[in-house]
Amino acid sequence: MSLQLGIIGKPNVGKSTFFTALTMHEIEIASYPFTTINPNVGVGYVRNPCPHTILGKECNPRNSICMKGIRFVPVEVIDVAGLVPGAHEGRGLGNKFLDDLRQAHGFILVIDASGSTDSEGNIGKVGEFDPTEDIKFVREEIVEWFKSIIGKNWHRLARRVETEHGDIAKVLAEILSGVGIKYNQIKAVLRDFDEKPTKWSEDDLKEISRRLLDIAKPMVVAANKADQAPEDLLKKLIGREDFKVIPCSALYEYTLKKASMNGYIEYIPGSDDFKILKELNEKQRKALERIREFMQRFGGTGVQKILEEMVFNSLGYIIVYPVEDENRWCDKEGNILPDAYLMPPGSTALDLAYRVHTEIGEKFVRAIDAKTKKILGRNYVLRMGDVIKIVAHR
Repeated sequence: MSLQLGIIGKPNVGKSTFFTALTMHEIEIASYPFTTINPNVGVGYVRNPCPHTILGKECNPRNSICMKGIRFVPVEVIDVAGLVPGAHEGRGLGNKFLDDLRQAHGFILVIDASGSTDSEGNIGKVGEFDPTEDIKFVREEIVEWFKSIIGKNWHRLARRVETEHGDIAKVLAEILSGVGIKYNQIKAVLRDFDEKPTKWSEDDLKEISRRLLDIAKPMVVAANKADQAPEDLLKKLIGREDFKVIPCSALYEYTLKKASMNGYIEYIPGSDDFKILKELNEKQRKALERIREFMQRFGGTGVQKILEEMVFNSLGYIIVYPVEDENRWCDKEGNILPDAYLMPPGSTALDLAYRVHTEIGEKFVRAIDAKTKKILGRNYVLRMGDVIKIVAHR
């Protein structure tokens, strides 16, 4: 399964704008709850310096994009219906919301840093509401969702496991396989709980659910509308230690990408500035100056930074380049660095071989580091930016 990220949050925080700015996938954006009813799936891109700059020759990307020496590698992003308190009990579009997120590897939680929307997504005055409460209730809803999955027929299940001397972690892995939680993650969490599951209380089940959420589906907070946020609210958000909170303006990112597409500016996503290419009227010029001031303060609009924080830091993924010729760094047609793959942490040369093709994985002989020409075994742990040739039996 390819890497998939869920964009979550209550209604009216700019979640759909964030999704559109990230993917430039045109969807309905409006200031009322539940604009998004069906999930929107799009593609965002994470960046890494392209190895072609080391080689000294231009690359020929096939599954990604290269802009001025930076490789942009695709990530699947899903934007789902807004979440309200009580979603796990079916309030709002809660059950649909949760179901749409089953296979997400991690969550980007979009909140309204300006504090102008209540818990239901209704609009008030700037600073009227505490956006830190959004972090608490959204996390609590997902914890309760996990708990409801585990707790279904729990007492009967726990008794059976004890009677048959079964492995409770294995049983939970089967129950939670639909939300992408693995056996080893469950095993690690259960070390701190009684070996007899019949002794687990409701509080234990909730704490297990909370820890599984943290270990299996990390969360990065996008403090959206930071351009409108009161300074005290912004400081309170950024200073949190329990979550990574990054200020952003999805509207500014969207504006820059639109202006770039229409030839008014030159802007590379994730940059901390842009270059004006056409003459602008006063209104356009003032709007872009406001955006530039925000970018100078925060090092960009924050949208790209949030995606990369999730992919590279929270999830630990790396970008690797498989090639067929270790000298020219190309495939058999001569395309230089045609593919760039996102690989999970701890991936080996053998894992990359299987990612390229099942048959290559099955016939794996060795790998070659194209940068150093060193021979690598199947258990070599891949690193960010590796250029790897896989040698397989014919």
